[in-house]
Amino acid sequence: MPKQAALTGTDWDCALAPYLPADYAEQVGDFLNQVYGPGQHTYPARSNVFAAFEATPLAKTEVVLLGQDPYHGPNQAQGLSFSVPNQVPAPPSLRNIRQELVTDLGQEKADHDLTPWAKQGVLLLNAVLTVPAGQANGHQGLIWEALTDAAIQAANADDRPKVFLLWGKFAQHKAKFIDQDKHLILQAPHPSPLSAYRGFFGSRPFSQANRFLLASGRQPIDWTQAASN
Repeated sequence: MPKQAALTGTDWDCALAPYLPADYAEQVGDFLNQVYGPGQHTYPARSNVFAAFEATPLAKTEVVLLGQDPYHGPNQAQGLSFSVPNQVPAPPSLRNIRQELVTDLGQEKADHDLTPWAKQGVLLLNAVLTVPAGQANGHQGLIWEALTDAAIQAANADDRPKVFLLWGKFAQHKAKFIDQDKHLILQAPHPSPLSAYRGFFGSRPFSQANRFLLASGRQPIDWTQAASN
């Protein structure tokens, strides 16, 4: 079998390879050259397309939080699901996540940058890694789903039990790749204003995730930790 070329430049590459076509990295390279070419406006910045994998190596992944696709407004997307830079106003879904955090843990995460979560082992992965400016889910079904499926399968196959936070039907379709006897799957409606009141609020994902990690002999996530920048 031909060797899979490096894709993310992280320890994920070896784990992803069995689930991807041998030429997948070349396909991605061609796609990125197209959507970041002259006259194209795509988010996040090309250098941040694989930011989730770079910030959270597989060896350190404790929680997988799956989003849909990057924010499609200027200066928002960082390559980490649901996260925006601190100087950018929190989008509605992120505001609702922060509200549930207060309800669940009685503490507030004042900033918008979720990089501290990523550095503690929360893989902030979007199912689709790029988006055209102003076109939500504009790159759905083109190339990224194969990578997302592979990432879920690789995380599932890893030895250490993990927490999978699947918010909304889009993310919950990935549950078929996860061994529920080994890992904890926490499903809830998406935190968007359209669905948050249908069961996301009150789902208490943060405390449940930490109880599972503690029961597995691992450190809990400090969900309220502020970004350093």
